[in-house]
Amino acid sequence: MPTRRQLLSVAGLLVGAAVTGCSVPAVPGVSGPVPRERVRGADLSFTLQTEAIGARYRDGGAPAPLERLLAARGANLVRLRAWVNPPAGYSTLESALTLGRRAHDAGCDILLDLHYSDFWADQYSQSVPAVWAHQDLGRLAGTVRDYTRDAVAAFARQGTPLSMIQTGNEITTGMLWPVGKVYERGHEQWDGFVRLLTAGLAGALDGATAPLETMVHIDRGGDNGGARYFYDAITARGVEFDLIGLSYYPFWHGSLDTLAANLGDLAVRYGKDVLVVETSYPWTLRQADGTEYYAARLEELPDAARFPATPEGQAAYFEGLRTVVDGVPDGHGRGFVAWEPGWLPGVGWDHGEGNPYANLTMFDWTGTALPSLAAFRA
Repeated sequence: MPTRRQLLSVAGLLVGAAVTGCSVPAVPGVSGPVPRERVRGADLSFTLQTEAIGARYRDGGAPAPLERLLAARGANLVRLRAWVNPPAGYSTLESALTLGRRAHDAGCDILLDLHYSDFWADQYSQSVPAVWAHQDLGRLAGTVRDYTRDAVAAFARQGTPLSMIQTGNEITTGMLWPVGKVYERGHEQWDGFVRLLTAGLAGALDGATAPLETMVHIDRGGDNGGARYFYDAITARGVEFDLIGLSYYPFWHGSLDTLAANLGDLAVRYGKDVLVVETSYPWTLRQADGTEYYAARLEELPDAARFPATPEGQAAYFEGLRTVVDGVPDGHGRGFVAWEPGWLPGVGWDHGEGNPYANLTMFDWTGTALPSLAAFRA
């Protein structure tokens, strides 16, 4: 039997979640799952940069901070990226802390996305940070654990504790190359990668002062075979984590039907919540600044007949996505995180470059809200 104190803790958590939109952690000693609100989140990592060039956002009224506009629509989580030593002006732990304070003040939970790299890390590139280069596996694992612990603790110290953390970004092919690279010259080398991954997961829990969910994030939103191969490999090697995180971009990963099949299979196979932690959809195919878009042609959209590249089509896509998440068996569909809905033209993916995602925002290029913001409703 749970104690009265435990029952009061559960009641307090549920009330707090209802008021703030925050997720509810599990409580030891209380039988049955504690209900968790579905995630309706957004990655806002470029916000300081877009504001610095004069971007302003509005949703039927006066301009307001981006995170507050989304929270007013029902968003309950902000995802923030951190690189170790990026080019000047790009996402650092310090900028993530600044945006974390703003997200917390707006009533949102915080998901920290540690890339363990000095710049973009994904399935094609996982470069070890320059200051960590030449470390062997043992020393690098210790560095990853300490770095992760310190990052989590920094958010706690400023009164904005994380609710989720992903230890690596799209790590389908490993992390911290070459030490943690899985595929090399036709061979698979999982042990080094798994040691680094578990070091990050352990460091996250070392630094936490409040319940913290850990996520392992890959890019295979529409690829069930690839997703199963990866998660089978790490679970067989004893990696323990809470959430499965997937990137899903229809123009790369297939139709919503393929996403639905993948989420359903993974949730049942591993008994874990699944979160679409990156997703977006075009509201136009018109170019803003001459940069070639990743989603540039109608034939690249597998569900174009259902979801044309218009503001209304984008809104319909997010409604379809919500339906897919709601349909994951046993309530394991945790939610979605829209990727950089405010990344307006004028801020490049690198210095001197353009923004190939400029037609995937949820605000038009004047900063005015598009109909797709309805997807954040509770």
